[in-house]
Amino acid sequence: MKGKSMEKNPKVSVIMPIYNSSEFLRDGLDSILKQTLADIEIICVDDGSKDNSLEILREYEKKDSRIRVIAQENQGAGAARNHGISYAKGEYLSFLDSDDFFERDMLKDAYDAAHAAEADVCVFDADLFDHTTKEYKPCTWAFRRQYFPDHQPFSPLEEEVRDNIFRMFNGWPWDKLYRREFVERIHLEYQNLRTTNDMFFVFIGLARAKKIVTVDKVLVHQRVNVKTSLSRTREKSWNCFYTALLAMQEELKRCRLYERLEKAFVNWALNFSLWQLNTMEGEAFNKTYNLLKREGFERLDITRHDRSYFFNSKEYLQFLKVFTTPREKYER
Repeated sequence: MKGKSMEKNPKVSVIMPIYNSSEFLRDGLDSILKQTLADIEIICVDDGSKDNSLEILREYEKKDSRIRVIAQENQGAGAARNHGISYAKGEYLSFLDSDDFFERDMLKDAYDAAHAAEADVCVFDADLFDHTTKEYKPCTWAFRRQYFPDHQPFSPLEEEVRDNIFRMFNGWPWDKLYRREFVERIHLEYQNLRTTNDMFFVFIGLARAKKIVTVDKVLVHQRVNVKTSLSRTREKSWNCFYTALLAMQEELKRCRLYERLEKAFVNWALNFSLWQLNTMEGEAFNKTYNLLKREGFERLDITRHDRSYFFNSKEYLQFLKVFTTPREKYER
C-alpha cells in the first residue's frame, strides 16, 4: 500500500547508506516499512553501488512515498550519512544499515522514550544474527546495564556516569536515535573514513547530549558473519581508528569537556587501540604496533597515568608490554 504524503515534518527520519547491498536490501527495507510508527521518512543514499541496489531502491520509492532515494558517487558510509542528514526533516534521526533488520516497534519505542524525556539521544538494546548459522546471539558489549545510573534520563557529566560514558554503549549509530535539532546545532557529522567513520559522531553525540535515555529491549538485529562485510577488510585502512580517536580527543578539548571526561576517553582509547592491535594481522599489525609505540599511546594521554587510573589491569599490562618491547621481540 502506498504511503500517504505528509504535510508536517515526520517524527523520525531514517537514513540508510547503501553500497552493493542487493542481497539483504529488501529485508531491511521491508522491516522499516512495517514499523508500527508510520510517521517516518526513509532517506536511502546509494553510495555508487555496482550491483542492482539502486534499481531495488527505485522500485521501493515508487511503492511508498515515505521513501526518498539519493544517488551519489562512491564516497563511503560516513559521507552518505552526512548527505542524508542534509535532507532530513524528522524530529529525530535514525541511522540504519541496509543488511540489518529491525523489530516492528523499534522506532515507536525509541521515539516515545526520547520524546517523553526530551532527550538528545536514545539508546536501545541489540543482538547479533549470524548469517551463516541463522542463529541469534546476545551482544553483551553494546548495552552495558551495569554502568547505567538508577535514574533516567541522565547526563553524561553526572558524577556516576562520566567515567563510563564511552563504555556503557558501543560506538555504532544504528541502536540509537538522535534529536535532529541537537545534531544540527552542534554541527555533528560523520568522518569520511573507510572504517570507524561513525565513532566520532556517536561518542561526541553522547558526550555533548544534555539528556540520554535508554530502552531496555532488543529492537535491532545486526547481521554478522557476512563475507562482504567491510569489517573484514580493516587491514586496508589500519589507521582509521587512530584518526578517529585523535579527532574525538580534539573535539572534547575544543568543547571544554576533556578535563571532565578524560578518564573515560583515555580508558576507551586504550581499550579500542588494543582491540585494533589484537585483531590485526601481518603488515597491518606491524604498522599499528609501531604507531602506538612511537606516538599513539603518548598522544592519546595513555602514558600520563599509572595503573590505578585504568579500569582493566590486563589492558594496562599489555600497553606496558607494547610500549617497552621492541616489535621483533613482542609475542602475543
